[in-house]
Amino acid sequence: MGLARFVDHKEFAPLKNDLILRAARGEKVERPPCWIMRQAGRYLPEYHEVKNGRDFFETCRDAEIASEITIQPVRRYAGLLDAAIIFSDILVIPQAMGMKVEMVDGKGPHFPTPLRTESELRTVLEYEVDVLKELDWAFEAITLTRKKLEGQVPLFGFCGGPWTLLVYMTEGGGSRLFRFAKEWINKRPDLSKKLLQKITDVAVEFLSQQVVAGAQILQVFESWGGELSCDDFDEFSLPYLRQIASKVPQRLAELGITEKIPLVVFAKGSWYALDKLCDAGYDVVSLDWLWDPKEACRINHGRVTLQGNLDPGVMYGTNEMITKKVERMISGFGGGKQRHIVNFGHGTHPFMDPEKIRFFLEECHRIGSEK
Repeated sequence: MGLARFVDHKEFAPLKNDLILRAARGEKVERPPCWIMRQAGRYLPEYHEVKNGRDFFETCRDAEIASEITIQPVRRYAGLLDAAIIFSDILVIPQAMGMKVEMVDGKGPHFPTPLRTESELRTVLEYEVDVLKELDWAFEAITLTRKKLEGQVPLFGFCGGPWTLLVYMTEGGGSRLFRFAKEWINKRPDLSKKLLQKITDVAVEFLSQQVVAGAQILQVFESWGGELSCDDFDEFSLPYLRQIASKVPQRLAELGITEKIPLVVFAKGSWYALDKLCDAGYDVVSLDWLWDPKEACRINHGRVTLQGNLDPGVMYGTNEMITKKVERMISGFGGGKQRHIVNFGHGTHPFMDPEKIRFFLEECHRIGSEK
């Protein structure tokens, strides 16, 4: 049945820093915890040394290399990051569903045979997915990373949101027009919903097995959420995000996991959905940089913890500007001592200076501790 079902959590070292878990639960904390989406990867020179020209997915599937890349930022920014996130990709779920995905240098993800016809879509719907078999390497990487972390910080597992994965599976990669995804939901909403449901079912099992393997907190990336209208978000994204939030704890209980695992949702660009997302069953709602923190806090009204939301582009600025923007962000979220996790409003860029990231993290610690 694969490695994941047989991991003995007693083998893992006790957690030394549970700040992000306490913040996710809504407890008062001594400072806002900090981590960064895509903190492991292309902007770090040590990443390129370890990757050593390997194919991206080949790198992900090598547990030793994936664990090393995951830990690199924790090591580089010792004491400044309050979580690690496993080095992987949201598109492993389509791969587990029988689709071929390539990572093309300078272009990004590419599906050689995207879902353009009803017969192609039905083939995916009928594909028998064995999550433990298809994604065993992902669970192995999580278990190895958890052991190597030795309790320094909690380890994030993650997956892509169902709508976002449908976009990639139908468009064949990233998109500006979203022609094929929009064609599917507007011409064949019935089949689109069947695909979304299948993705959701796989996502629930994948996330749950990541916890069995050692993940301590989970995030769902609905990266293309902002490409839907308000009504379409309510029909083609939100119901499936809600299912994930409700079904993962149920599945974890079936797998013998009794501890509460915080769940985070990040629906980029979905400004109209914040109120609904705060009631969707997640512990944390992550915000992109388009949000005014004070307005987000007003809408949230203390229901969940908010995460974010500095514009990653601030890292291209001066240290004085970084300080100014960090101060404004943390103040906007009420000082960060409760219901706030510091993060960017999206991921790092390949061109960023690692020392600017260090300065950002140091300022988050300094300003967050002073508030």
